[in-house]
Amino acid sequence: MKISTELQAFEARLGHKFENAEYLTRAVTHSSFSSTTRPDNQRLEFLGDRVLGLSMAGALFEADTKAAEGQLAPRFNALVRKETCAEIARDIDLGAVLKLGRSEMLSGGRRKEALLADAMEAVIAAIYKDAGFEAAQAVVLKLWANRIKTVDADSRDPKTSLQEWAQARKQLPPKYVEVERSGPDHAPVFTIEVQLQSGQTMRAEATSKRNAEQAAAKALLDQLESGQ
Repeated sequence: MKISTELQAFEARLGHKFENAEYLTRAVTHSSFSSTTRPDNQRLEFLGDRVLGLSMAGALFEADTKAAEGQLAPRFNALVRKETCAEIARDIDLGAVLKLGRSEMLSGGRRKEALLADAMEAVIAAIYKDAGFEAAQAVVLKLWANRIKTVDADSRDPKTSLQEWAQARKQLPPKYVEVERSGPDHAPVFTIEVQLQSGQTMRAEATSKRNAEQAAAKALLDQLESGQ
């Protein structure tokens, strides 16, 4: 099966040339573009999630032979979460080659975090089906290399840390309030304010509520720890 020049360029960015290009074509086909003769990537997404998980678990297990399960688990979660998969997808411009229906395209589907994350998992599964686990694992470890190095910082959940800070001072849990939502429906920006019982507040904005809450919690923690 011959593929487009765009998909050939994507193979180069991905670091894997497919023997059976049908796997790649299916991996980048969203359900909005699928038909009875053109299957979507949902089944591959299911498989890719497991391939990614095993690749990351093995990498973390080998990278720190003294780490306890309680240390490995948050690192693992930080590396396989949807936000991280979407970031990797953006790094290799996966959105540019997605096959989307017209309505999904018009609503900014190429930039949607959930859609990019699902497609990234599907691509991992496509490599697994095309060349086996070791090939898929090699691509995953290459694409995630920098994040694996910095995973300790990434795995520190600011919301949990801020709640622990409040509990240690016998305060109620932090409260997160959506202050504003701006931007178009397909690319919203959320402004979240975190509030402590003791009166400290901090705001942050992001393209998802979760990320805005995490950013606000981190900013407030940084302020509290610096004594300002």
